Amino acid sequence: MTVQRDQGYVTSVLGTGSYLPERVVTNEEIEARVPGASAGWIADRTAILERRYAAPDEAASDLAVHAARAALDQAGVDADGIDFIIVATTTGDAPIPSTASLVQLALGARRAACFDVNIACTGFVTALSIARAYVALDPATKVLVIGSDVWTRFIDFGDRATSVLFGDGAGAAVVGSVPHAPGDPERGLLKVELVSRADAHELISMPAGGSRRPASVETVADGGHLLSMRGRGVRDFVLDNVPGLIAGLLKRSGCQPADVRHFVPHQANGRLVAELAEASGLERARTHLPLCHSGNIGSASVPVALDAANRSGVLRDGDLVLLAGFGAGMAAGAALLRWTGTEGGAR
Repeated sequence: MTVQRDQGYVTSVLGTGSYLPERVVTNEEIEARVPGASAGWIADRTAILERRYAAPDEAASDLAVHAARAALDQAGVDADGIDFIIVATTTGDAPIPSTASLVQLALGARRAACFDVNIACTGFVTALSIARAYVALDPATKVLVIGSDVWTRFIDFGDRATSVLFGDGAGAAVVGSVPHAPGDPERGLLKVELVSRADAHELISMPAGGSRRPASVETVADGGHLLSMRGRGVRDFVLDNVPGLIAGLLKRSGCQPADVRHFVPHQANGRLVAELAEASGLERARTHLPLCHSGNIGSASVPVALDAANRSGVLRDGDLVLLAGFGAGMAAGAALLRWTGTEGGAR
């Protein structure tokens, strides 16, 4: 897929925002709660030092609204100027209504059409690709894309492999069009590549709570509503599939790994991300890894990391930025952006 143009416009990120809950949970607190998980072991295996937990009265939509307001403010766009709200989440407030609808209500975005995307940690990149398509159809369109998850409500604290990783948070981006002179180098959101491998879906699961195994006394008792993850299998899936996906995306963009200035991956764990960057030939890129203070926050990982990079001022006009998500499904996705300099952090 190439950049979508319509009368001198390209699709771009107009502003970013993020939100992490106030409660900080250190590795020492996890050590006291999770059998066999020492603070040092957690830091060494994951690079996570602390994570954020949502307050008892905070749900995915609440976190999403905070991040959305920050992104709208940076983009200089009113909520009434948003045409679509897409929320990537696997831990929405409830099965019905969509979390995006609740975000619309809180923001007062009365014109927006709203829906959720449930592809776990690949969700934000997937939602970004949908936003890109809407803007390509009409350059006047503005889309609010949000990743928000409250995974700590679904953690099995008897499982050392997963309970040490997860936190809660939300990140957002306003996607719209910017002027582009014909003949100039391609800018904005260049290409998106998505892949699903359903034959590996059992690697990450939450088996109960849907139409196959509705909630019951038995599903609660057997932990069917808690996250289950096969860590070794997930690692193998990522390293077997994501480097090739990234290589294909770059090749079709006419780029080399050495051209990438910024790598913004899903914040799975520090060790895995380091392996992924090396396997993808991205050692020269700056890998943005705020998970040391946020943990793995699912669909929010990529947009929170992107917002941190944007607001730090390190993203410069013309920089090539690579986003990558991967997780349950199993699924993976990557997006390549040529930073336009119109984003809030570069103004």
